[in-house]
Amino acid sequence: MKIRLLSTALLAGLAFAQVAGAQEFDDRWYLTGSAGMNIQDNDRGTRNAPFGTLGVGKFLNQNWSLDGELNYQNPNNDDNQNLNWSQYGASLDLRRHFTAEGRNWAPYLLMGLGYQRSEEEFDAFPSVNSPGQREEGNLAAKIGVGIQSALAGKRAAIRTELAYRADFDDGSVSAPSEDWFGDVLASVGVVIPLGAPVVAAPPAPAAPSCADLDDDGDGVNNCDDKCPDSQAGQTIGPDGCPVPVSIDLKGVNFDFDKATLRPDAISILSEATEILKRYPELRVEVAGHTDQCGKDAYNQKLSERRATAVYDYLTSNGVDASRLQGPIGYGESRPLEDKGQAFPGCKSEINRRTELNVQN
Repeated sequence: MKIRLLSTALLAGLAFAQVAGAQEFDDRWYLTGSAGMNIQDNDRGTRNAPFGTLGVGKFLNQNWSLDGELNYQNPNNDDNQNLNWSQYGASLDLRRHFTAEGRNWAPYLLMGLGYQRSEEEFDAFPSVNSPGQREEGNLAAKIGVGIQSALAGKRAAIRTELAYRADFDDGSVSAPSEDWFGDVLASVGVVIPLGAPVVAAPPAPAAPSCADLDDDGDGVNNCDDKCPDSQAGQTIGPDGCPVPVSIDLKGVNFDFDKATLRPDAISILSEATEILKRYPELRVEVAGHTDQCGKDAYNQKLSERRATAVYDYLTSNGVDASRLQGPIGYGESRPLEDKGQAFPGCKSEINRRTELNVQN
């Protein structure tokens, strides 16, 4: 029977050992007390009896605790219940708690080593000194499993436990052929911490990252802002840098009375295309203009053809048409000015132009 009980306790302990985790750690000293039933080894010739314990302990870290414990039980003899049989002892118990984050209880394994003292009365008839008495102390070892509620920040915790204690008592009068006895201990107890609970300081607020900051208030966070000193009122691209209201197409001019792109305009339009690709949120108006030679109606149509030539170039080179407003022709209605003086209407090539005007 003793071997079977020992094997059962070991298997139960291995089952609990599969659980692991992390939980808050309370390092206060604590008092323990428990009550339960001591299922006596049949070979001892005594009946099962209640038992009680008192102890003191401390968590060494979040997973290990160490307790010093006193125990007492007073079972009756099977044959003569008028004869006294009592047992008391002390043990040092190490518990391995398997905690888990967010759970307010934890299973544990128990390993203990201690000292058990037996006081046994026995029938010595016909001796005049009957009943006889034996008092003897022996080494004892204990293994077990249990469940304990969380202790951190609480006034008390509950502990339930099932243990197997081997008492190496080889002087029993009732069972002289036995070298040791195995008892099963089932108990419920309380763990009471000493002192006020340690209240953890609230974690310091995390320093804001660059992704949370926008020092220049341009709507682009500091991580992505390549121009951290942009000014209010500027049109800002997704990299935080100012975007000109008009993308400069200076040099994209047309021959007189023509709407065909000249070779020297291709490189300028290529650069404008890259700017639009770099800033995918930009929306632009494609506008065409003429000089002031000729009739208004003719110049209107000519400016529209010039705007169309630029529009077609942009869309054929990867700019989505949904980002382009137009093409729009303004004819001769918007001549450029220099230092407040209008360029000579029919002599200025600069008026024969197209523009990309940012709309957002």
